[in-house]
Amino acid sequence: MLPPLTPDLPLHALGEVLRALNLLGLALFAVSGALVAARQRLDIVAACFFAILAATGGGTLRDLLIGAPVFWMHDALPLVICLIVAAVVWPMPLRWWPTAALDWFDAAGLAAYSVYGTGKALGYGIPPLPAAAMGVVTACAGGVLRDVVANVPSILLRNELYITAAMLAAGTFAGLVSLGVPTGMASCTGAAAGFALRGAAIRWKLTLPFRRE
Repeated sequence: MLPPLTPDLPLHALGEVLRALNLLGLALFAVSGALVAARQRLDIVAACFFAILAATGGGTLRDLLIGAPVFWMHDALPLVICLIVAAVVWPMPLRWWPTAALDWFDAAGLAAYSVYGTGKALGYGIPPLPAAAMGVVTACAGGVLRDVVANVPSILLRNELYITAAMLAAGTFAGLVSLGVPTGMASCTGAAAGFALRGAAIRWKLTLPFRRE
């Protein structure tokens, strides 16, 4: 199991791989938020807002639920990363971004954040199953907020393997850690599994059976 965390130093006990996944997920979701603003022809301030909303929304909800200090309230780095990403992405011509760019950035962020959110919850003493649920919340809530505020169809309503991919990443990580697999290996395996499933869903339009009546 992961070592218990302390409120004043929550990240150092998680290991370098999980900390890297946190920053990766943050940056990738910030890109997705800035891209939404750019495609809506919004200004740079809106791009910064959407980058922050997409990148921090899920983690904020997770921290409130597990009783942790809200991460961006005690460390300026997440907000700095979001602002830098927005400043870089927003001015770029939209033709530089492939049509599916948002989906792929979202997929990578989803995989990274699912694992990190699960790891942080485990570190705060949350049992594996609800910890995995917190990983899914971390990965999905920011994107949902981004889409709702931007008034675009949410990914959750498009009958795609999205939450399922987050569940696979979070569940794989939580299961492997519970079995005593080193955190770094479990992190990479969980993130790779979630990204592979989401990537396959994007590439081949995979879906679960849906209700027809």
